[in-house]
Amino acid sequence: MSLYILSADNSKQMDKLEKDLSENKFKTLEKQDNYILMKKRRYGNLLIHAVCLIVALSFIGIVIFINVIYFAYSFIWASPNVLITTETVADNGEPLEFSDMDEILKQATRLV
Repeated sequence: MSLYILSADNSKQMDKLEKDLSENKFKTLEKQDNYILMKKRRYGNLLIHAVCLIVALSFIGIVIFINVIYFAYSFIWASPNVLITTETVADNGEPLEFSDMDEILKQATRLV
């Protein structure tokens, strides 16, 4: 599970970034005054799922177990998270490392 951090100057810019990410199928998980947490769900490559199901139904049933593991990996661990915040430093005083929108959209649309 990867976390990408976007910087916003004010709440209007946070709302604009939220809208842009929502158009790319990100869902809002949590929203407060100084941050918005969003996540895009991944379900894996449909072609891999189809091939695994055909092989499992035709020959070997263990392949369905492999397909379930692949789906769980895609859904739980490969789904990117985005934190839009107005904060510039972490709780421990270190500066936050921000990502840019292009990097986030590239990671969100890549195949697992």
